[in-house]
Amino acid sequence: MSRYRWAFILPLTFLLLSACGSAPIEQPSLNVTIHVDGQTRLLDLPAGSTVQQALEKANITLGSLDRVNPPVYSVLSDGIEIRVVRVREEYITRVEVLPFPSYTLPNESLPAEERRLIQAGQNGEQQVTTRIVYEDGVKVSEVDLEPVILRKPVEEIIMVGVQNPFAVLPIPGRLAYLSSGNAWLMEGSTANRRPIVTSGDLDGRVFSLSPDGAWLLYTRKSDRPAEQEINTLWVVRVEATPQIPVNLRVANIIHFADWRPGEKYTIAYSTVEPRLTAPGWQANNNLFLVSLDPQKSEAGKPKEVLPTSSGGIYGWWGTTFAWSPDGTQLAYTRPDSIGLVDLENGRLMPMVDILPLNTYGDWAWAPGLAWSPTGLFLYFVNHVPGESPTRPEESPFFELQAFSLVGRLAISLAKQSGMFAYPVPSPARLENGELTYRLAYLQAIFPLQSATSRYRLVVMDRDGSEATTLFPESTQPGLRPQTPVWSPDPAYNWLAVIYEGNLWLVNADTGQAYQVTGDSLVSRLDWK
Repeated sequence: MSRYRWAFILPLTFLLLSACGSAPIEQPSLNVTIHVDGQTRLLDLPAGSTVQQALEKANITLGSLDRVNPPVYSVLSDGIEIRVVRVREEYITRVEVLPFPSYTLPNESLPAEERRLIQAGQNGEQQVTTRIVYEDGVKVSEVDLEPVILRKPVEEIIMVGVQNPFAVLPIPGRLAYLSSGNAWLMEGSTANRRPIVTSGDLDGRVFSLSPDGAWLLYTRKSDRPAEQEINTLWVVRVEATPQIPVNLRVANIIHFADWRPGEKYTIAYSTVEPRLTAPGWQANNNLFLVSLDPQKSEAGKPKEVLPTSSGGIYGWWGTTFAWSPDGTQLAYTRPDSIGLVDLENGRLMPMVDILPLNTYGDWAWAPGLAWSPTGLFLYFVNHVPGESPTRPEESPFFELQAFSLVGRLAISLAKQSGMFAYPVPSPARLENGELTYRLAYLQAIFPLQSATSRYRLVVMDRDGSEATTLFPESTQPGLRPQTPVWSPDPAYNWLAVIYEGNLWLVNADTGQAYQVTGDSLVSRLDWK
């Protein structure tokens, strides 16, 4: 065949093939059924379509809560059924009553079984919202959401009289004690008791009568979360009827707040910053003075004496303070030293370096500290090094010492006293033309484990001689760490302590002890 002939046949072949390729190809269709709003719809869709495309072709709009089965992104198959479930929710809000709780507190000052309302209860209110879900018009769930407290209930507090099997003793001055979050006062005798603060929220961080016994300084638990505010500082006039607590507008007091002797109703305090981590605060190691106007029952503007500082070794724990008997000097104690505060220049003047104790815990130890009634000595507990190979900061040895402010010399009074000896001198009295006094402290039953040991009450002469163990008896469990309180009248030579949650009076001359309360709820004392 000649090349001319091939030249004719090839173009013709291409034209025929092109004509065959342009013929339409039919795509398979899908039969789809949609169930929605109580109806059934039939659709024809091309293969490869999705559920979403089927809904769009049927002009079906989905609400934000509606459900589709299969999901909208699924590819359709022939004969598939699509179900659309209409979902809606409804919210119903109502106000409910929160019943007030009722608490009963035993009280030995009332006749047995007599009941006395101390604080009337009041119901609270909460707002409750119910979420109801409907599917295709049928209710399928009903759930109450977290309620919102509109008004907190107020607890009802009822005092219930109990038999008082304990001896009635005459007492000088005023003896205040903290029991189950409430403040009580004894005056004249241990049988004469009356409540002075019944809010039920005193935390015991601060509990101090003014030098004249007319006012009580105390701290209350805060209503706010602990990470925002730990407690607040208050005063109340114990002579008033009724007692009206006064908020000093001071918060976060852990270690120190007290009256300044010699100045009418001046209060010193130190603050901390709340923390979520243990121990729950970061100490500011600061100091403020504020005056109370007894006529207006309000506090003046605080005066800063010590600015916020790191506080030395273990300074996060905090610094505490102690006024001299005449209020002219202020001592401080912290984990690494004791000394005096320069009130004019706002600085610390260390007197004795303390070997810091490594507790390997979320707490730090600071020496107990007290002034002699003459203002010439500081009594404190010192941490002394142990024998090798024990590291100095781990030493279990503590001893009671006296520091002379005149001679700048520390003298040992009782070796291995334990870390929580808490020395406290008695009021001074005149004997043979000389002012004299005694020293009470707690002696650890197990001195080498004094962090967990119980203690016994000991009284000695001011120079450390004639030490006598008074209370409790050796066959009985010891005292928990605390600061004993002397009678304000030196002629009435008694000490007040807390034993097994009850108030006891101990004769410092004879060792005779008398139980005064029996509810086992006492946690703090003061006597002025």
